[in-house]
Amino acid sequence: MLQAFYSAAVGAQQQMDRMDVHGNNIANVNTYGYKAEKPAFGVLMNSMVNGVDGAQLPKGSGAAMVSTATDFRQSDLEETGRDQDYAIIGDGFFALYDPSTQEVSYTRDGSFTVSSFQEVNDDGEPETVWYLGDGEGRQVLDTSGYPIVVTDPTAEQPVGAFLIQYQDGLQHAGSQRFLTGDKNGVVWISTAEVRRGVLESSNTDLATELGKVIETQRAYSYALRMVTTADEVETTINNLTS
Repeated sequence: MLQAFYSAAVGAQQQMDRMDVHGNNIANVNTYGYKAEKPAFGVLMNSMVNGVDGAQLPKGSGAAMVSTATDFRQSDLEETGRDQDYAIIGDGFFALYDPSTQEVSYTRDGSFTVSSFQEVNDDGEPETVWYLGDGEGRQVLDTSGYPIVVTDPTAEQPVGAFLIQYQDGLQHAGSQRFLTGDKNGVVWISTAEVRRGVLESSNTDLATELGKVIETQRAYSYALRMVTTADEVETTINNLTS
């Protein structure tokens, strides 16, 4: 029964992790550009493993949440009327450049703003340059892959859309941003339409998430019940031998 105890204990812990994923999706139901996540479970190793010097390591027990897949399906568009709000119609991401780290990240959240940056001009003197940014110090890239310098805040900006060859495995970077790695392949400029004055809403399906929450709660309850049952059986056996 010790195996049952550990299987149930692991299951209860993993259901808590699953609840965190669904809770985060629900919390971001009104976050522009948010892409819902789906937890994926896998069975733990069910056979002995060879360790150092031929030592036999004990097999695992139960299941664990091995990954979370991101749902990149496009959601509905909401009219905002703001000059610096943009949405991509179709596949693609906005690209954000961080001048302090040289990092380029990607997002579907097009709620941009005009921000000032201090730069040194050709004469070696400080100069204030206005860029289209995300409000957190990063600059939006245009259709040629360069930061957008804003001269007229009321004018439509040449915001670029970029395609990523393989979206699976994109690294989360916070603020609805993603980072690419070697496994994501190449990035190229998309021909998708970028519409001004609208934002893409969250693609979280509240009904689905609430159903998953109920399912997770029941699985957690069953796992704890198994822990209690295994403990009671062990206690009974110990009392019989005493």
